Amino acid sequence: MPSTYVYKVRDKGGRLLEGSLEADDTNLVANKLREMGYFPITIEAKATSGLQKELHIPGMQRVKQRDLAVFARQFATMINAGLTMLRALNILADQSTNPVLAKAVDAVRTDVEEGTSLSQSLGRQPKVFNRLFVSMVRAGEAAGVLDSVLLQLAATLEAQTKLRSRIRSAMAYPVAVLCLVSAIATAMLIFIVPMFKSMYKQVGGTLPVPTQILIKISGIFTSYFPLLVIAVVVLVVAWRRAIKTPSGRMAWDRLKLRLPICGRLVRRTALSRFSRTLSVLLRSGVPILESLEITADTVGNAVLAAAVRDVQSGVKTGETMARPLANHSIFPPMVVQMMSVGEETGALDSMLEKIADFYDQEVESLVDGLTSLIEPLLIVFMGAMVGGMVICLYLPMFDIINAIKQ
Repeated sequence: MPSTYVYKVRDKGGRLLEGSLEADDTNLVANKLREMGYFPITIEAKATSGLQKELHIPGMQRVKQRDLAVFARQFATMINAGLTMLRALNILADQSTNPVLAKAVDAVRTDVEEGTSLSQSLGRQPKVFNRLFVSMVRAGEAAGVLDSVLLQLAATLEAQTKLRSRIRSAMAYPVAVLCLVSAIATAMLIFIVPMFKSMYKQVGGTLPVPTQILIKISGIFTSYFPLLVIAVVVLVVAWRRAIKTPSGRMAWDRLKLRLPICGRLVRRTALSRFSRTLSVLLRSGVPILESLEITADTVGNAVLAAAVRDVQSGVKTGETMARPLANHSIFPPMVVQMMSVGEETGALDSMLEKIADFYDQEVESLVDGLTSLIEPLLIVFMGAMVGGMVICLYLPMFDIINAIKQ
């Protein structure tokens, strides 16, 4: 089982930095640090007792990006106003409405009070503060601009939260309509269709083909409904476990990118997240190799993450970032060219921010277009589903009426 190691390193500029990594032994930690462009000084196993244990609070709510954004912005405001770090952390722990975040901030305050750096203290709470958060804070500490870095981090988290909320709100209506249609169709198959079946059985005669098909489907639902529910649950659980594996996640993310309409939305969202995350890391002073690694871990798409790691490998050998990007179809030529110009002019972080803003606008336009398109399609689908079942049920009545008239 991997252990957590606390390290002290110097970067290429000679600055002393501290942090923590999880690995199987110290040799792997040292190799990892060298790959990140650092020169290891000390590597020690972190204590696993007392307040230095990682935070585990089962059964409680998780910390959302919105909570972290509010925390970062309030923390930056307090530091800029002249409050000491300990007092600011104490206030934030007391006023946080999220119990998990409050507990984590209190543990960070205790570690800082004992002499640990803020970034290292945050790194001891990986369930709450991810690598993006910790790395930016470490860069802000080293450069003496912690308040500015926290404000950049808050803006990044708020932008990502806004984008995700917009997509979720757009998908809420279609999901609700699909659930309603499924519930209505299931209720008709289990309760309504059997009543018509018994009535037509008493009348006798041959039923129309659509009605026979509907009655057979109803028979399957009424006879095997518990088994169908269990089968659906098993499939969902199996699917969730499959996408947690590296190969399953890669296959699922590749499939999402290839979907006819939603694939464009997934691709633009991933590119926006990639550009904004890498931009804010580079602007905060995080080394480029570490920035690429953090971006790959937090981009949220396995296909894009693999491409970013390929770029990282190219940068290690002295290549520019733009050249390996051109080998991956997920990056449009516009992104490659803009990043190439950014590298040539020394304004890569600004160029990446412009790319992120562009794709944020693209996502908003695409979401608005999908919303206006999906609503009428769902209405037609709901009418066709329920209306088709009603027509199938009443088709035999037309034959009965014709027979009576004759």
